[in-house]
Amino acid sequence: MAILAVGSIAFDTIKTPYGKKERVLGGSATHFSLAASFFTEVRVVGVVGSDFTAEHEAVMTTRGVRTEGIQRANGKTFHWSGEYGENLSEAKTHLTELNVFEEFKPRIPKEFLDSEVLFLANIDPVLQRGVREQMPKVKLVGGDTMNFWIGGKRKELGETLKGIDILLINDGEGKLLASDPSLPRAANKILTMGPKAVVIKHGEYGATLFFKEGAFGLESGHPFRAPALPIEEVFDPTGAGDSFAGGFMGYIASQPKITREVLKRAMFYGGVMGSFAVERFGTERIQVLTRDEIENRFQVFQELTRLE
Repeated sequence: MAILAVGSIAFDTIKTPYGKKERVLGGSATHFSLAASFFTEVRVVGVVGSDFTAEHEAVMTTRGVRTEGIQRANGKTFHWSGEYGENLSEAKTHLTELNVFEEFKPRIPKEFLDSEVLFLANIDPVLQRGVREQMPKVKLVGGDTMNFWIGGKRKELGETLKGIDILLINDGEGKLLASDPSLPRAANKILTMGPKAVVIKHGEYGATLFFKEGAFGLESGHPFRAPALPIEEVFDPTGAGDSFAGGFMGYIASQPKITREVLKRAMFYGGVMGSFAVERFGTERIQVLTRDEIENRFQVFQELTRLE
C-alpha cells in the first residue's frame, strides 16, 4: 500500500558532541519518507523555498519517493538550529525560522488521492485535520504531534485525534496529552480520545505499543514493548523519531493485513530505522543504507528479546 506523508521539509543546523553541520536536509516528512521508502511506495507533501535545489530533491527521488506534492514558494525553506549536549534526548533550540512553512497549506495532488495509508507528521493539528478530510477513503492513518501543539492547540488536536488510527509520541508528550504521570494510564486515556493504538517512544530505551481491545480485529489488547539497540556513537538524534515512524508505518503498509505479529515486527523495524538515522548527521546515513543492512540489524533486534 502506498503511503502519503504530509509534514515539514527543512534545513537543520545541528551541533552535537561529534561536531556541527550547517543546513543539512531534515524535516519530519523528509526523515519519515526516506525511512518508509525501504518498505513501500511513498508520496510526500510539503513546502520548500527557492533555496531547496534539485540536489536536495534527489535525496528523496533517488529512494523512489514521489515528490509531485512538494509545493514551491518564494522565500526560504524552514530552518531550525539547535544543539545537543551530553544528554542527547533533549535539544537546545537556538533558532527557528519558519519562512515559507509559516503559510503552508497542504494541497494533495489528485494522483495522490488513492494513497491507502496516510501519515500526518508533526505540523499544526488544524492542518493535519484538513489533510485527513481530503483523504476520506484512506485505510490507515498514523499521526505525530508535540508539546507545542498539546499545550497551545489542545482543543484542535483533540478533534484531529478522532481521525487518527495510530498516534506516535514520546513519553513526555504522552504524559502531557493525558495529564497523567503514569505512562500506562496516559496511554489508555489517549486511546479514549480516538486512536486505536498509541506508540510511546522512550528514546534510547525503546518503545511501547498500546492498543484498544479489539482494535484492527485483534483479540488481545496487551501492550508490546520493543527494545532499542545500544548505539556506541549517536552523531545526531534529530531525525530518530520520524525515522522510527517511517520504519513502523512503512512495514505495516507493506503487509496485506494488520495482525499482532505485523505490529510487533513493525515496532522492530521502526527501531532499526531510528538506530541507523542517528549514526550520521541529517539524512546522511539513510542515503547510503541498504536493505541488507536493515535486515541484518532487524535480526540483532530480535536476538535482544529472544529467550531460548
